[in-house]
Amino acid sequence: MTKTSQVPEETSVQSLIDDICAKVANLQNGQRYILGITGYPGAGKSTVSGSLVNGVNANIKGDPAMVVPMDGYHFSNEKLHELKLADLKGIPETFDAHGFISLLERLRNDTTKNVYCPLFDRSIEASIQDAIVIEPKHKLCVVEGNYILLKKEPWSNCRKYFDEVWFLDVTFDTILPRLLDRHIQGGRTPEGAQAKVDSTDLPNARLVEETKIYADKLVKVEAV
Repeated sequence: MTKTSQVPEETSVQSLIDDICAKVANLQNGQRYILGITGYPGAGKSTVSGSLVNGVNANIKGDPAMVVPMDGYHFSNEKLHELKLADLKGIPETFDAHGFISLLERLRNDTTKNVYCPLFDRSIEASIQDAIVIEPKHKLCVVEGNYILLKKEPWSNCRKYFDEVWFLDVTFDTILPRLLDRHIQGGRTPEGAQAKVDSTDLPNARLVEETKIYADKLVKVEAV
């Protein structure tokens, strides 16, 4: 695969929406465009993905776009305790990578029937099975997650199912306060939030940083 330029494309969400709308409009019957959105923890993947989908659905009749978060494939807390990984929830080994790859395969190939996807609920720190339904009308799936460009097995099998992957290029200074606030809102003390960032989020960010050279586009969004 050709590595992307290391120069991020500074752009607005609206210009990204226009780009994707043009691609969706050119799809033939039975085709689906799968766009990956990746980046560091706290980079704004969920926000940008939601904005893209809302924008496409506002411009193309029939609401053809849906977000599919990788986070639905977190292992259960019970499984994480069994694996002795509960304190490191969020690292690649705490996800059902094989299940996620199987979903990508279904999204790519099963375009004439419903595909059911899990949704991670932060309020209960658990996934809700079959919470997202991708119907045949959904010609665009925006799949967002940290590890979709990771070269380590089995994650390295993800890339072949995407038409394109964008990396949200932000600074560590941008993500740090977001991550701390996320953990505090989740019930941790400020000290506990900092410990979680240091033990899990920052190592994950450094791991994800190694993957951005494999993205099709580095995107610096004006505001997320």
